[in-house]
Amino acid sequence: MPCYSLRSIIKYPRAVLRTILVVANNIYCVPTYLVWMFLLLPLRKIHETYYYRIEGILFHWLLANVSMWSWTAGYEVVEMGDDITTAFDKRTLVLANHQSTSDVPLLMATFNAKKGILPNIMWIMDRLFKYTNFGAVSLVHQDFFIASGKNNREKSLQQLKSHIRQCYVPRKRKWMVLFPEGGFLRKRKEVSQRFAEKNNLPVLNNVTLPRVGAMKAIMDMLGAPNDMNVCSSSATTTNPPVSCGSVGGQDAVKQSASNSTIISSKAINKDDDDCDTCKDASYALLNGQSGGCLEYVLDITIAYPQGLPLDLPNIVHGMRDPCQTFLFYKLYHSSEVPRESESLTQWLYNRFYEKEKLLEEFYRCGSWPASCTIPPTVVHQDLLRFLLIHLFFITSTYVHLQLILMLINYTNVMYVYMLS
Repeated sequence: MPCYSLRSIIKYPRAVLRTILVVANNIYCVPTYLVWMFLLLPLRKIHETYYYRIEGILFHWLLANVSMWSWTAGYEVVEMGDDITTAFDKRTLVLANHQSTSDVPLLMATFNAKKGILPNIMWIMDRLFKYTNFGAVSLVHQDFFIASGKNNREKSLQQLKSHIRQCYVPRKRKWMVLFPEGGFLRKRKEVSQRFAEKNNLPVLNNVTLPRVGAMKAIMDMLGAPNDMNVCSSSATTTNPPVSCGSVGGQDAVKQSASNSTIISSKAINKDDDDCDTCKDASYALLNGQSGGCLEYVLDITIAYPQGLPLDLPNIVHGMRDPCQTFLFYKLYHSSEVPRESESLTQWLYNRFYEKEKLLEEFYRCGSWPASCTIPPTVVHQDLLRFLLIHLFFITSTYVHLQLILMLINYTNVMYVYMLS
């Protein structure tokens, strides 16, 4: 008879208990957030800025709960690469490869440990997410739900531009998260490889070819601090040097250079998310908000051990053994990113060619580029803060239930009084 360790013995009871606690966490946290935002609606009429400032804090606390799920399961996040502290309070577009349903919770865990990001973030996510338990929260927070598919392409991109103009800019949001691949790796890999073979592009195995439409729409709307015209000479902007090691350094630069003539105009026109309708100055600059323009583009490469992604069920029940997920940062100033459609597509493709090399090297030998500005560092979470946040949500739930019961009793009394 095999000899099981203590962890193996408690694995299943622990998974059941974790699942119950996560479900309960959702039950008393999500409604509490929504009730508070409803009760504070008069403040929105009086002082909208204060309303959304409070909303941002509650939103951060809510996502801190999600961060706790992965952390308590032993799924650590390790970050490395460029120093991104300068971008914390600046308008920043985050680009990340997308492998599974755990990508977003692990990014939340990473951002949770950094000051000021989660209260002022906007997530761009698939429209189906609207119908999950967090959908209502995202609607209140004014995240953007994008519809996939050719039939919805143009309409979705126009809606994204309107959302940036009506919600993102007025709310003074800072960070924006976009997954340019438009779906999970396992779902898009075959289609991406067929497209690459058809258009003489590199066939990728660890990422898929990105779609440029949403990024183009964002660049059109937000521009760059020193960019007074959307279609300026940025088409000739060169890629910034890569600071980390042989894989992400000179080799990556050579790879980018070698790929710079790979993408033909014909192939770009076939990219089913391309957007090139804005020919004037960006919205931010047109409205005299040069200080509110996009300042940084943060490219994040997400790598799971042995190339086996976690998923949301893993994070909930914690059945998988503890492991580390790696985030590799490359930070670009927005002025270094081309604005013309073909050059922007090439720039974005080059980032994913670099991701392919990084992931291939990591999965092959388990190493990352040397000489990074930030060496591999585990993202630490604050247990006391988690406990205080839970105390707030539990107390708020109790108060809200008492208010509802008082309202019901008052209604019953008034009903009896009217009948008497």
